[in-house]
Amino acid sequence: MAMDARKQRILEAIVALYATGGEPVGSGVLANYFDMAVSSATLRNEMAALTKLGLLEQPHTSAGRVPSSKGYRYYLDHLLETPVTTALTEYDRANIDRLFVNMDVEPEKLAQSAARALADYTGCAAAATTPRADDLCIAHFEVVQVGRYAAAVLAVTSAGGVRTRVAHINTGLTRTDAEQMAQLLNRSMTFVVPDDLTPSLTASLVLAAGSRLAPVILAAEALVRTRPQVFLEGAQYLAKMPDVRVNLGTLLETFSDNDQACALIEPEGGKITATLGDDLDPAMPNTCIVSKRYLAGGGLCGTVAVIGSNRMEFQRLIPILNYFAIKLGQCMSGRKEEEHT
Repeated sequence: MAMDARKQRILEAIVALYATGGEPVGSGVLANYFDMAVSSATLRNEMAALTKLGLLEQPHTSAGRVPSSKGYRYYLDHLLETPVTTALTEYDRANIDRLFVNMDVEPEKLAQSAARALADYTGCAAAATTPRADDLCIAHFEVVQVGRYAAAVLAVTSAGGVRTRVAHINTGLTRTDAEQMAQLLNRSMTFVVPDDLTPSLTASLVLAAGSRLAPVILAAEALVRTRPQVFLEGAQYLAKMPDVRVNLGTLLETFSDNDQACALIEPEGGKITATLGDDLDPAMPNTCIVSKRYLAGGGLCGTVAVIGSNRMEFQRLIPILNYFAIKLGQCMSGRKEEEHT
């Protein structure tokens, strides 16, 4: 049985009506949606055909229909228009611009603040990662004495970002120690990718520095190995969604592992990607993750995502997510001008 234009319009209408009301959609409600241009009898026949195709489900014998996971997948792949920046209302654009004005530009704080703002703005959970690049490495180290027993190890990445880690020195640290450690790190650990940072290299540097200054070497090693961080905010909104909260424990467990969380929300290329919970491993039925890559300049990119029910208002939320990705990329790269991508 083929999906003709009328079946597509009916499926699209049922997705929209179910998202708004949260109740199964009957033929009478659907007829009103189409301003009675299609009879209830015709709509019932088409709804029965869509059910036979597996795109709709009938929760109860006398109830209306709701989209199935297959129906949502068809809608997202074939019926949802590709959002563009101009699809965002001026009201939303102005509000989102204001949200970013006072955010801290340090990458971890910025990613977390953006995720929290997106969650509060949409009423869904939201996640954001810090920027990443496959060939990102440390281009320069500085070691700064911080009091008598601590050193701040600063690393400038090849993309111009700055990472910092504090090392505690039980025997104390002098300014000369800090200068010598910076020279050692710059000779041996710059432009080294994490895979090339072997235990033997670390051991040789600890030997060269002396055991009392080993914490500085280990701090620098941690900076080289730093992976993208992911921040989940707004989990409380999922707890208010009856069809999603049963999966909340599984979702939180996944986000407790940084690598798993990054993989979970990773979009396909530069496209906005909608992933249904039934397609995840482990499965999270009735859950949907919509994600978008943001560009932070210098070859760096990250991810921002909205997490909610299959019933989320895709037509409204996707343009908001798209603009959040643009703003987050601008702030991460220090640019303020608007871009339209």
